[in-house]
Amino acid sequence: MSRFTPLVAAVTTLLLGACATTAPSSSASAGAVQVDVPAIAHPAGETPQWWYRSGAARAASTGAMDGKAKNVILFLGDGMSLTTVAAARIFEGQRNGHPGEENLLSWERFPATAFSKTYNTDSQTPDSAGTMTAITTGVKTHMGAIGVSAGTRNDCADSLNKGLLTWLQLADSAGMATGVVSTARLTHATPAATYAHSPERNWENDTDVPDEAKAAGCRDIAQQLLSTSRFGRGPLVALGGGRGEFTTVEERDPEYDDKVGQRLDGRSLVTEWQQAHPQGAYVWNARQLQAAANAPAILGLFEPDHMRYEAEREDDPAGEPSLAELTQAAIANLSRHQEGYVLMVEGARIDHANHSGNAYRALTDTVAMSDAVRAAVEATSDQDTLIIVTADHSHTLNFVGYPARGNPILGKVKDKGGEDGAGKLDLARDGLGLPYTTLTYANGPGYTGATNQQPVGPKRYPHNPSSFDPSTGRPDLTAVDTEHPDYMQEALVPAKSESHGGEDVGIWARGPGSKAVRGTMEQNAIYHMIVQATPRLRQRLCEAGTCDAKGVPVELPKPTAFERQAGDSK
Repeated sequence: MSRFTPLVAAVTTLLLGACATTAPSSSASAGAVQVDVPAIAHPAGETPQWWYRSGAARAASTGAMDGKAKNVILFLGDGMSLTTVAAARIFEGQRNGHPGEENLLSWERFPATAFSKTYNTDSQTPDSAGTMTAITTGVKTHMGAIGVSAGTRNDCADSLNKGLLTWLQLADSAGMATGVVSTARLTHATPAATYAHSPERNWENDTDVPDEAKAAGCRDIAQQLLSTSRFGRGPLVALGGGRGEFTTVEERDPEYDDKVGQRLDGRSLVTEWQQAHPQGAYVWNARQLQAAANAPAILGLFEPDHMRYEAEREDDPAGEPSLAELTQAAIANLSRHQEGYVLMVEGARIDHANHSGNAYRALTDTVAMSDAVRAAVEATSDQDTLIIVTADHSHTLNFVGYPARGNPILGKVKDKGGEDGAGKLDLARDGLGLPYTTLTYANGPGYTGATNQQPVGPKRYPHNPSSFDPSTGRPDLTAVDTEHPDYMQEALVPAKSESHGGEDVGIWARGPGSKAVRGTMEQNAIYHMIVQATPRLRQRLCEAGTCDAKGVPVELPKPTAFERQAGDSK
């Protein structure tokens, strides 16, 4: 039987009206609703319920309840620090033949902006799992957690009663269409946090899950992409990398003859998905994605591992779609559903390039995400679609010196005598008389001492050392092409992988409810901005009894209350 009987429909209409009620819009605080939040001792009093209610209060106080969004698209630039944004805007501008500083990336034209505080419950500098879980569930949690509240990493038994409802699952339960797009493996931290529940982000396929965790009841993330359909239909569009997580060791990869899947449990999840979506399309290259335009559901797995960097995409033997093309395909599919949709799009490899100490790839992937956001803006209306662009965390990329206007962002600093600007334009010199670049990293594999992989001096991508020798000084970069795509910016502290940063990241928004995005907020408030600004999501939460008398969802929802009941249609 249908989930929406006439009685439920009548109650739904009443609840929707209550949830959509707003205050007069005669001031900057129009639509603001106050929610009481108990004072607590930090961090001891930070329970999941406290995080949820405090996030709800923050969103309601800035007028998110005023929103009447039919659709929501969240763009997540993984590791997209404000420095990365600034450098990428200049990079794009210079690539188009301009000085660069005057340029704006697509989302920088959005009318609403804010800052997001990104720390995890157990770490000042966070990871992508805990941060994305905060964004998708409204509750901050520990580093490494996927869709569960704070606990002990690797402790399956502890996590089993800590599952959190994500806004993708909420939307599915409310009858909306849902989609996930990423240039990472679909089982990687950011996309996984939209549909999975695991205390450990690395349990991506069955071979990753310890036997004791399996015995306790934990399941790998890949199979949870399929089982999340218990909330409705599951994602109707899932596009990204990670074929190996969904196929068995006996299945040869369709694109690379020397590769097979990773699963040892005998489950071909691609086959299972196809059985669950007999009219759907499974695709693994750009041509197939185009051919699947009219399919009711699409699973796209374009690489065995992560998708390629934008700078390397043209080298894909079978043809790999850009992030903008993935976004366009997802919106085209989901927008056919009149009940509305929610979509998460991740520019994942910005983070990976920063970890590798290679600014060129980080900036090209940031520009690729700007293209994707622009495509979404062109395909939607700000009258019914809320678009939010943000990052999960920062990185240690630095923008330094006094480079002259228009100086190549990947080049060596040229100035007119530093801050005083009294000389002629020439290479800037450090205290040793050596030139240096505008972009550097505070740590990472770009450290210029000798390693077990490359000799002393500037490093070239890829560089994944396991040992370092101390550097005796900086290299002379005078004759080094620092604008080469494989040049790795110098790093002060040697590390196999550059680390995340702990400072705030940006939030940019347009569409219904976006006016509530302002100031500095805890990252988990982004979830509440989304659900409060989308009447159908608010309505579903109110139906489950999680709203207060003002219609604000303030009580932590129990995921089981949103699952389909026996006899419900999908």
